[in-house]
Formats: sequence, C-alpha cells, structure tokens
Amino acid sequence: MTTSTRGAQTPAVLVLEDGRTFRGRAYGAVGETFGEAVFSTGMTGYQETLTDPSYHRQVVVMTAPHIGNTGVNDEDPESGRIWVSGYVVRDPARTPSNWRSRRSLDDELTAQGVVGISGVDTRALTRHLRERGAMRVGIFSGEAIADEAALLAKVQAAPQMKGADLSAEVATQETYVVPAIGTKRFTVAAIDLGIKGMTPHRMAERGIEVHVLPATATVDDIYAVNPDGVFFSNGPGDPATADHPVSLMRAVLERSTPLFGICFGNQILGRALGFGTFKLKYGHRGINQPVQERGATGTWTGGKVEVTAHNHGFAVDAPLDAPSDTPYGRAEVSHVCLNDNVVEGLRLLDRPAFSVQYHPEAAAGPHDAGYLFDRFVTLLEGQRA
Repeated sequence: MTTSTRGAQTPAVLVLEDGRTFRGRAYGAVGETFGEAVFSTGMTGYQETLTDPSYHRQVVVMTAPHIGNTGVNDEDPESGRIWVSGYVVRDPARTPSNWRSRRSLDDELTAQGVVGISGVDTRALTRHLRERGAMRVGIFSGEAIADEAALLAKVQAAPQMKGADLSAEVATQETYVVPAIGTKRFTVAAIDLGIKGMTPHRMAERGIEVHVLPATATVDDIYAVNPDGVFFSNGPGDPATADHPVSLMRAVLERSTPLFGICFGNQILGRALGFGTFKLKYGHRGINQPVQERGATGTWTGGKVEVTAHNHGFAVDAPLDAPSDTPYGRAEVSHVCLNDNVVEGLRLLDRPAFSVQYHPEAAAGPHDAGYLFDRFVTLLEGQRA
C-alpha cells in the first residue's frame, strides 16, 4: 500500500522480524512494504539492481553510503519495471548529476510505488544482517507508522523467502525473439526464470538468435524453435520449489543439447544432477564478489580469479574435492567463491553443459566473466561440428 506523496521529510521506520528497528525518512513512495532484507555491496549500478527480476520480494539495503547521484536514465534498466519490494539507503543524492540522467532516483521510486527509507545507519543494519542472517522486514512511513508491536506483527506475518516459488511471477508470459546482431550463427532457446535484458543481448552480439520462452514452457516448446542450445536464466525464489524447470532441464540433458545456466539456472542444474540446495545465511549480492575457477579439464583453464556480479540467497550443495557421478555422467564444481567456498559453478564432463552462480552479462558489474558467453558459443560450435 503506497501513496505518491514525496516523502523527503516524512518519518519512516524499518522493522526487522527479530524486533530491531531503524528510524529514518521516507525515500520514494510513502506507505508500507514487506520483503526479505538483504544487502548489496555494489558501489555503482543501482539502476540495474532495482530492475533485476531476481530481487522480487526483497528489500535491498545499499552498503555504499551515497546513492542516486547519477539519477535514472532510460537505457540501463534490465527489465520494464523496478522489482525490489523496498529500498534502504543512507545518504541519497539531493540533485543527480549525469549527462544521461532523465530524472532523480527518488522520483522514479515514487512513480513506481516503491517504498524506501533514507537516513538509516546502513553499516549497522548490514552488520546485523551478517550476524543474524537475512530476514523478513517491513518499511513503514507516513500514516502507515503505528505502534512498534503492531508493525512487528505485520512483518512476522509476511511470507518467507524459503519455500517461495516466484519465477513464474516475473517471467514473460509470451515467447519473444531477440535477433542476432550481424550474421545469425545459432539459435538458442532461453528459459525466462527472471532474465535480465542484457543477457540475450550478450548472446545476440555473438550471432545468436535468442527465443525467450516463459518459465512454464514445455519440452515441445523448446524444441519447436529448433535450438542449437538451451539457456536457463537467473530468477528469484527458492530453487527447492522449482520442480518444473528441473524436469525441463533434465529433458534437455537427456538429449545432450548444449546447455548454459546462470544464477537460478545454476541451482536448477544442481538439482537436475541430483545435488541439493540450501539457503545462505545472508547471500551474495553486489558487483565485487571474487570467484576462482577450479581445476583444468580439457580446454578449461584453472586458477583464474574473476571479480563478478552476484545476486543469490541460495546455493548448490555439491562436493568440492572430486567429480561426482550423476545420471548424466560425471560433474564437478567449476568455480567457488573465495570469501566462503560456496559453489559458484558446475560443469559436466561427459555432456555439453555448464553453469555459474553469478551474472556474466555485466549489467551492472565487471566484465571479467564475459568469456562465458564465448564458452557457450564453443559448445554450440562443437555440437554442430
């Protein structure tokens, strides 16, 4: 529930499900909102973060203190709307300054009905989430502010992220095509579980015509486009609920069609291979997460460290020390996070399939992982040969 009133001086309060509260001022729309409190460590790229469908039903805390100084433009959104449930910043820019800026971030949040809060000690809030873990949260401003016990009860009644099946809520309802840029070389069917706009663009840059299919697509829908390969995108929610995408991926693996998955797609591959998934304490989010590629198998080089863009609160539970036998041949962990040894990638050794837990499309984020799209092209070339 929101109103469109500008809330620069309107009081606001953030209430965590464990009872901790933070007071500040309304930022964006005035009203109330609920979601899972998570933090993003990116110093830039807030526009891409806000419009990433993977953030559906999450309240994002920005650890960088100064947010909104480049305003909002019409070129950088990763989807047609803001997906975060709420937004938490410490020191919002009073006046944006960038040659591409069309409006302020405050105006954009207000226009899209996104309830936020500013003036919060985001360092203390982030430390709390690191110690206690991601949890449900509510932001209340204006007339939504009430007795703290009543607000806490509302927060504790909100749905949890664990067990949430959300990909169909953010995915396209109709198939659409992103044409190849230049000469068309391949056709790829991309399963939209919450895809970002830059991802099919990166494939199009490599001569791939991308058919983006709904999360509810069937095996027949995939192969109706006569694909050279299949892609599974990022997306929100608990991978333990994603039974349909898992069965879909298994059907692709059975046909040995080249396969590439990112983020949620990595978790889907993990489940398809028989591994479990689990919820991380506070997840990985931001554009500065260090990942290392492990081992050397065939043309896969090992040891390289990449700085990567992340947005995930769940991870694959797979052994790091040796390849595993799966119904589709041997599989191994290809990448790990250097901060905590969380699985950040999988590869099959006997079939043309691999995935990573992070975002190689670099929107926003470093370009270190862009080579993964080239690696997918190599699989497509090999299958055609």
